[in-house]
Parts: sequence; C-alpha cells; structure tokens
Amino acid sequence: MRLGLGLYRAVLTRETLRFARQAGATHIVVHLPGQFARGQSKIITADQANRGFGISEADDPIWTSEGLRDLKAMINAEGLTLEALENFAPAHWYDVLLDGPRRAEQMEHLKRILRDVGKLGIRTVGYNFSVAGVWGRTEGPFARGGARSVGFQDPAQPPIPAGMVWNMVYDPDRFDPDNPRGTVGPVGREEIWRRFALFLREMMPVAEDAGVKLALHPDDPPLPELRGAARLVYHPDHFQHVLDLQASPMNAIEFCVGTVSEMAGADVYAAVDRYSRAGRIAYVHLRNVRGKVPHYHETFVDDGDTDMLRVLKILHGNGFDGVIIPDHTPLLTCDAPWHAGMAYALGWLRAALTVIERG
Repeated sequence: MRLGLGLYRAVLTRETLRFARQAGATHIVVHLPGQFARGQSKIITADQANRGFGISEADDPIWTSEGLRDLKAMINAEGLTLEALENFAPAHWYDVLLDGPRRAEQMEHLKRILRDVGKLGIRTVGYNFSVAGVWGRTEGPFARGGARSVGFQDPAQPPIPAGMVWNMVYDPDRFDPDNPRGTVGPVGREEIWRRFALFLREMMPVAEDAGVKLALHPDDPPLPELRGAARLVYHPDHFQHVLDLQASPMNAIEFCVGTVSEMAGADVYAAVDRYSRAGRIAYVHLRNVRGKVPHYHETFVDDGDTDMLRVLKILHGNGFDGVIIPDHTPLLTCDAPWHAGMAYALGWLRAALTVIERG
C-alpha cells in the first residue's frame, strides 16, 4: 500500500507538493473542480452555501492535454507520482448528468480527456455521478479538542436552482440563488441508474483503450435522495450493481471509508473486505466519522466510530497495493490549520502502514 495526499485546486502549489513529500507521501490525487479555500486556510465547505462550491469554467486550460502534461510534470519535479485525477468539471458534463441536449457533445469531450490522461500514464480518474453532488455540510468545532471539521445535520433540502449541478454553477447567466429562474426537476432512482449505465457503456471502451480506471465515489451524504435527485450508491451493496454493469477491470471503486461508515445499515469492514478481495478498489479515501446519516460529523483518523487499523489490515490481507489518501481532516488550532491536520493524518497513516507491512 502506498501513501498519498489529495490536493484541491486551491492548494495545488509546489510548496504544498513539497509538504506532501516531506510528510511521507509518494503519490498525489488531484481534485480539480471546486473552490475550497478561505484565505490561507483550507476548508471543505463553501463560504456561501447557496452558491455551492463555486463556478465551473468550461475553458479552464488545465483540462487540455498541455495543461494535464504540465500538471504531471510539476508533481513529478517534486519527487511525487500523479496517481489520479478526481472528478470531471461540472461545466464539461452537466448534460450527461441531466440528460440534456448537449449530452453527446459533452461525452465526446470526456472521452478526449480520458485519452489524454491515458497518454500521460495517469492510472485513474475518480468521479461521482450525481446531480446534487456533495451538499449540506456545515463547519464547526466537531472534532476532538474543538478542532474544526464538517458535519451533516439533516438540513432542509431546497430544490436545485437552474444553472447548477453537482453543487457547482455551470451557467451563471441562468443561476440566481435568491430568485431562481427555474429549478432542476426531480430525478428518480430508475432514471439516474439509466443515465449512469449509458455513461459507463460509452466510456468503458475508451477507458480500456487508454488503460485508465474509472473509479466511482459513493454518494456523500449517502441518502437515497438529495434535493429531489435520487442517488446511486448510498449502501455498500450498490457498488456491486455498479461493477455488474460493466465487468471490465477499468470499472472500479473509489472507496471512501468515511462515506461508507456514514451509511445507514452498513458494515464498513465487510464492505472493505468484499471489494478489496474482488480487486476492484482503485484507491482509498481514509477519514473517520461519528454517527450515520442523517446526523454525523468528521473526526480525526484515530478518533471516530471506525477502527482504521482494522480497515488497513483487511486491505493488506487482501493484497490491496493501491494508494491511500487521508481525504480531508479536521483543522488543528495553529497558524497552519490545514497543513497541521494533514501532517497528523499522514503521520498516523505512515506509522500504521509500516506496522502492518512489517507484520
């Protein structure tokens, strides 16, 4: 198993890459969409919740073959490996998610991105096939010692405004959170699975040719429905349906231990064992939580409901040799809250992996 760090766009700098290497990481997972920074502090909610995680720019140059090449080169220059890209830009696939008029055009663009990723030797693209996206988090002193983290407390769920999908704005001209110009209509369970199955059927041959795994993240919060839109994976058993849709080894799981731990009626250890034994986990998000939907909050890696050492031992015993990242983590009270929180998580993980692999 290899230790990695996930970096959001706002903290994707040479200095942060050096921090990752100094803290013991060898691999990087890059999460490109969304605005997750407030001044010098890293956060994982939004300052203006009704605007989601910001505006998605369709012409962002980082998504070109040259932009991805330069991103990989920057990471390699710091002695690190770019393991995965995480999540397509909503501006690139909103009509894939919404089954809108530009769907075919946007699918071709996603295929081009996948081919470029493969040519660069990047192994995985993680993604979350969701209309509502990650929504409803609150930020507060929820973790040990009053450290700031995020939680979900069963908020009221207004409909999704027009111009928004995946909790980001793709059309600023249509989007008005204060006076919505229409809303995204309800999406039922059969319909979201139909859209997803069609997406997989079209993307999988390209993924196989490119040698790139498409790794699905479970829905967070793991509710059957969010803001009027049905969800795909809100129980571990649903992953099996995902895998059964396309038997290719390129159809994989981005296994988020925190999200699975939040799921009602879920046994996180059984799920880790089931899917790592099957060899279908591309990489792992490791974060801890207390509680389950619709009420939970995030904790330090060693302080939640889940025994993370047990999780790692299961992965090791089943021969998982992929990358593990701490996902996000509570912020420590100091001058560098995000760095300190991540250093704590990486240090704990590095020690745990060393103990397990030495037997």
